[in-house]
Amino acid sequence: MASKKFIQALDLLESEKGIKKEIVLDALKEALEKSYKKNYGGPESIIRVEINEINGKIRLYEIKHVVDDVNDEDYELSLEEAQMINPKYQIGDDVVTEVDPEVFGRLAAIQTKQLLKQKIREAEKETLYNEYIDKKDDIINGTVDRVEERFAIINIGRTGALLPLNQQIPGEKIYEGQRIKVYVSDVERNTKGTHIGVSRTEPGLVKRLFEMEVPEIYDGTVEIKSVSREAGDRSKIAVYTSHENIDPIGACVGPKGSRVRNVVNELNGEMIDIVEWSEDPVVYISHALSPSDVVHVDIDEEKHSALVIVPDNQLSLAIGKRGQNARLAVRLTGWKIDIKSVSEAANEGIIYGEDAEFEKSFEAEMIKEDEPVIEESFEDKLSETDEELQENFEENDIIEEDSDMYQEDHDESEASEESEEFDDYDDYDEYDDYDYDPKYDEDIDYDEFDKYYDEK
Repeated sequence: MASKKFIQALDLLESEKGIKKEIVLDALKEALEKSYKKNYGGPESIIRVEINEINGKIRLYEIKHVVDDVNDEDYELSLEEAQMINPKYQIGDDVVTEVDPEVFGRLAAIQTKQLLKQKIREAEKETLYNEYIDKKDDIINGTVDRVEERFAIINIGRTGALLPLNQQIPGEKIYEGQRIKVYVSDVERNTKGTHIGVSRTEPGLVKRLFEMEVPEIYDGTVEIKSVSREAGDRSKIAVYTSHENIDPIGACVGPKGSRVRNVVNELNGEMIDIVEWSEDPVVYISHALSPSDVVHVDIDEEKHSALVIVPDNQLSLAIGKRGQNARLAVRLTGWKIDIKSVSEAANEGIIYGEDAEFEKSFEAEMIKEDEPVIEESFEDKLSETDEELQENFEENDIIEEDSDMYQEDHDESEASEESEEFDDYDDYDEYDDYDYDPKYDEDIDYDEFDKYYDEK
């Protein structure tokens, strides 16, 4: 049933499909076992299959347990039947009987073949998945096998990968037979097989291309911290190194720009901005808005946002065409960025720079120092006010008493003077012949009288 040609076929299958020979042999053993149980034995039968890996010879054994009382003939054998095979068998022994593989009829052979194919397909899926799951988020080389309106089929070795239209670089022309680098974005295993998704628009493609072109990135001397990309148009990458003597941007650019040029050519002419990463968000955001200049960056930690002030003539450059530069900077840094020109900031009354720092420090100092002083002075003023009110009340009482006494004394003195003046009124009769003058009338205003004589 099997021969050396069968073993040679297994070797060929292993080299082409990557399926190990041991996996196929185990699948064949399982297929023969299931086929025999289904056609000649029973579901409880115990079958053992041996295959010689050198000459391909297959040996099939059926095992039954010797018992006193047989309940299931599939795996039990009576003592009398066992001793007919060999008198030495006793109850509890296992009787191993070899079955000639030639007993398999045409139907059993077809079933075995189908089971073997199924097992081989499952093994192929598993092998394929295990191979490409390690290549996820990495670059692989492929050849374009077929180009359709909505997708392209890329031959990546043992299988084909689907490159959808929305994962192709806009404006890029792909043709059959083209050698192309693709980014493995997804590896999924399902009932239909292993699905491998590839892309040419992922930011990870830019990162992997720089790793291939820049030795300092590959060995970890220079690190790519972040990548933001709008495929086919422009990308930004932030690089960093802890080595003082290495320029991370210069390492990525390469001699005469050769390294970055190779990446740009692979991406169909896509522009690439390389900026230096920094722990300080103010510095990092300033770098991310390159190539525009930045006057000031104000950070709001709670809202994770930043207000950026740029010169009037740099506003359009900072925002970019259709907001592209600002969009890429936001994705690169992870901060919300609001960009304003110097004139806009002045019109809106936004204070920045040294004035803003002074105002913040002054406000903080006032809050720190003035609050307890206000409370203490308020309490002191309350106590002082109470004392003053009490003193004023006492003084007012004394003044009222003094004024009452003064009024009484004044009234008494006036009364005594009037009595002294008019007690001898009768003595004035001798002046009856004196000429009358209206200014001596009793109804005269004596104030005017005094004023009259003063004038005289």
